[in-house]
Amino acid sequence: MSRLLILLICLSLASCAGEEPLELYSPRELNQIYDSAVNLLEDEEYELAANEFLNVEREYPYSIWSEKAIVMAGYALYKGRRYEDSIIQYNRYIQLYPNGDSTAYVNYLMGVSYYLQIANLGRDQLNAKKALKQFNLILERYSETDYAADARLKKDLAMDHIAGEEMEIGRFYLKKNYFSAAINRFKNVISNYQTTSHIEEALARYAEAYMSMGVYSEAQTAAAILGYNYPNSDWYEYTYDQLMKGGVKPQENNSSWVSKAWESIS
Repeated sequence: MSRLLILLICLSLASCAGEEPLELYSPRELNQIYDSAVNLLEDEEYELAANEFLNVEREYPYSIWSEKAIVMAGYALYKGRRYEDSIIQYNRYIQLYPNGDSTAYVNYLMGVSYYLQIANLGRDQLNAKKALKQFNLILERYSETDYAADARLKKDLAMDHIAGEEMEIGRFYLKKNYFSAAINRFKNVISNYQTTSHIEEALARYAEAYMSMGVYSEAQTAAAILGYNYPNSDWYEYTYDQLMKGGVKPQENNSSWVSKAWESIS
């Protein structure tokens, strides 16, 4: 061996001897991570708690606690009002464990996460539509669970917001004299959201649009249905006055669209 090579080896060894020894990675016990996550959750450190729960999944992906850790991570983000992030975790859970023990709970929390983001009336109701989809899923697949009753209540409010958006657009079209476009919006409310607080106005506006088009028969039918079901409604009084100004009275035509639609939902 050459003297130069021996010198280089000696210098290398001397250099290594002066460095701190490398510390081997020692993973935490599963229960340590989980307990840490629970403590952070109790301390309302929600983002840190979520990350710690996900550490359970990262470090022990094949343990029985990995599945639960995803649910808890989503819950921690939900508690911290990080709703979009919580929904990401819920979707991950459903993809990984479609028949998991927490599937009903996760779908319910996903619906509530959308529900809590519902915008005021007059704004886009995409979150209301997504919440409604989740609550319908709960009522269809998990009707016997504890989540069904609350899902049913929240479903009603979600539907009210969606119907409100339709009415807002319908009023705009009506004001602009786009009668056919307005009628389509009011039709949607009458067909699909008849249990909401907007149904009386929907019938009244439907009649108003047809009166404006000179199609009295359809307007008379809508007014008759409105008067029969909501005789004390201010909207019925409004519609009745409009018909009287046009020289007609409320009278149901059983062959009209609104009559058939109302009969099918009654």
